[in-house]
Amino acid sequence: MFNKLILVLNCGSSSIKFSVIDFSKKEKCLFGLAEFFLSKEVCIEWKIDNVRKNRVLNIMNSDIMNTVDMVLDFIIDDILKKELKNLGKLFAVGHRVVHGGMHFIKSEIISDDVIKNIEDSISFAPLHNPAHLIGIRKVLKKFPYVSKKNVAVFDTAFHQTIKEDSYLYPLPYFLYTDYGVRRYGAHGISHFYVSRKSAEFLNKSVNEINVITCHLGNGSSISAIRKGKCVDTSMGMTPLEGLVMGTRCGDIDPSIIFYLYEELGMSIEDIKKMLYKKSGLLGLSGGISSDCRYMEKHYHNVFSSSHRAINVFCHRLAKYIGSYSILMDGELDAVIFTGGIGENSALIRELTLKKLILLNFKLDYDLNSSTRGGKSGFITSRDSRPAIVIPTNEELIISQDVVRLIG
Repeated sequence: MFNKLILVLNCGSSSIKFSVIDFSKKEKCLFGLAEFFLSKEVCIEWKIDNVRKNRVLNIMNSDIMNTVDMVLDFIIDDILKKELKNLGKLFAVGHRVVHGGMHFIKSEIISDDVIKNIEDSISFAPLHNPAHLIGIRKVLKKFPYVSKKNVAVFDTAFHQTIKEDSYLYPLPYFLYTDYGVRRYGAHGISHFYVSRKSAEFLNKSVNEINVITCHLGNGSSISAIRKGKCVDTSMGMTPLEGLVMGTRCGDIDPSIIFYLYEELGMSIEDIKKMLYKKSGLLGLSGGISSDCRYMEKHYHNVFSSSHRAINVFCHRLAKYIGSYSILMDGELDAVIFTGGIGENSALIRELTLKKLILLNFKLDYDLNSSTRGGKSGFITSRDSRPAIVIPTNEELIISQDVVRLIG
């Protein structure tokens, strides 16, 4: 019987990841993923005892938050509770939370005050924090015996080492002091994990590494990590800024918003919906798909919208890597690829590194094409500056923080 079971719940904007970790043995007992929230059929897959299971839920006429709610009910009642009978009782629960705003600089045991502060930060992460709150409340209701052992682990915490020359916007200063308008970043748990893991590949101590970490998925961000600490990151006050993403636009000229409002007569709500849910790869593809896997299949048709979307994605990514390289004091050790796209898309990695020849990146095509599906390793030749694929493990970091706080 397992005796240190930690449930890790990651309720995102388009998917839910869940796992049960036996921390005493440092192993996953159960893990799964629910995705395709923007379609009428949500696919849930999970694995226990090396047996893969799946279920498709038909969810009609539902918005994202209702979908999250229904999927969580299924995960908790039909998967976790039934499977946990064979594993034992939960010891604690860790929740990934994208945005802690100005309230949180580290992980916290969840209380009414913590929930209130996560609610207060919804405007900073309107796609994510509401989903996290649904997950937190579901777990508190369904597993009351661990109600005092729920921990919120914040994606913004790792970026607290960024200095004000990076996190301040060139806006009236009172917007920062009075309202918290500043760069916060996101994906910090992932950036933290892969940067620490990269030290093993580079045979250096964590405090010596100078790496650029690229977390690429439906949400994408990039961080500059110097001497083991984050010094800059692409996501800003909200997870809308930065790279091209699945449905989010990333960097744009702010005047485009004025143009859409004044010249095209769009409402603020419609503009917000466009920038968050109808842009990125989805927008560039003409509304066909936000899934990079679809884009890759059709990329080599040079007249296709997929070709256009991936080229813009890689152009923006290479630009960020190039600009962040100057923050390394001339000692860039490696570029790290992680996240669903970063770990699996050999095409995205190839197109991006080809643009970075001035930084001495030389792709090994065989290594690049074979490093996917959970594999890690170098994808560059021996005479190249290293590029490394490292599958992220946010669940491990979250479970470690749970144990640190709960004991």
